[in-house]
Amino acid sequence: MMCQSNTLQGPDLHTGKWLQFPQLALRRRLGQLSCMSRPALKLRSWPLTILYYLLPFGALKPLTRVGWRPMSRVSLYKSVPTRLLSRAWGRLNQVELPTWLRKPVYSLYIWTFGVNMKEAAVEDLHHYRNLSEFFRRKLKPQSRPVCCYHSVISPSDGKILNFGQVKNCEVEQVKGVTYSLESFLGPCTSTEDMQFSQTSSHNSFQNLLVTKEGNELYHCVIYLAPGDYHCFHSPTDWRVSHRRHFPGSLMSVNPGVARWIKELFCHNERVVLTGDWKHGFFSLTAVGATNVGSIRIYFDRDLRTNSPCYSKGSYNDFSFITNNNKEGIPMRKGEHLGEFNLGSTIVLIFEAPKDFNFHLKPGQKIRFGEALGSL
Repeated sequence: MMCQSNTLQGPDLHTGKWLQFPQLALRRRLGQLSCMSRPALKLRSWPLTILYYLLPFGALKPLTRVGWRPMSRVSLYKSVPTRLLSRAWGRLNQVELPTWLRKPVYSLYIWTFGVNMKEAAVEDLHHYRNLSEFFRRKLKPQSRPVCCYHSVISPSDGKILNFGQVKNCEVEQVKGVTYSLESFLGPCTSTEDMQFSQTSSHNSFQNLLVTKEGNELYHCVIYLAPGDYHCFHSPTDWRVSHRRHFPGSLMSVNPGVARWIKELFCHNERVVLTGDWKHGFFSLTAVGATNVGSIRIYFDRDLRTNSPCYSKGSYNDFSFITNNNKEGIPMRKGEHLGEFNLGSTIVLIFEAPKDFNFHLKPGQKIRFGEALGSL
């Protein structure tokens, strides 16, 4: 038999009575876990890690003294099947609600997230057959006047997380947390870009996007909360020539999570639209999030997001320039572009002259149609 533990005194007495771990057997069991494959080990460690972080008074800390290490909070969060949950949420959103249940359900959502239904084109809550229709409600035209005096407007309602010049091929998702521009947009694949990169290898990916001498690359990140208007619009007059779809995770893009997980926007599913405007390169990226697996682009009927199966790190390209259409898809400022099924994030990355100025403050609330910046 194993020896009895030493007498405990003080605060150790309370925890010691019910946490008498047989250390030899526990070390042997942990040794068996270390021999497992990585997926099996993650599956076995996941419930124990949750208990480690949830139980009070460090109840499972004695496990760390015999060699067990909990998964990090980030790893634990990444292991949650957010894509599966988002598909389930999408199915639930499509379920038609009984007429008598619509008002109480939508009223609870309105109260929770501060939705202003006076701006909705249809204010009667009984009109919306399911949650999906309610999330994608249209607004009264006069509720969002489009600013005509500034070159770039906000494509959506939301909160400004970050904005400014792109420096060293890095973009800030929130203050102090950056991600790689190339990882976010994906590599240049056109013949012209490949030839240019071969002859100018000293230039960075950022330089490849700047097409006119004297211009700089700028970015703006807008977070859409669950209570915001869920459609997004064209932020300027431009032509969309290419779409790149990155299947990926569907982690929350809440600013708190964005500070926590490095390169969050590069991990999440996203749809990158690229083209040009009067000053050169222009792109708009719709980033998916938990319960927002569905990203819809109105002129792109072939786009399918949140598919059950995908290859990590893969992407799908589609060109809107064909033999019959040399111009791509022309978009006018303020024109309807797409929609989310809940809150998410819009990232603008564009080329402009050095005297381009943003009319923003970090953290400010903004509405579709209001000015982002101008020359």
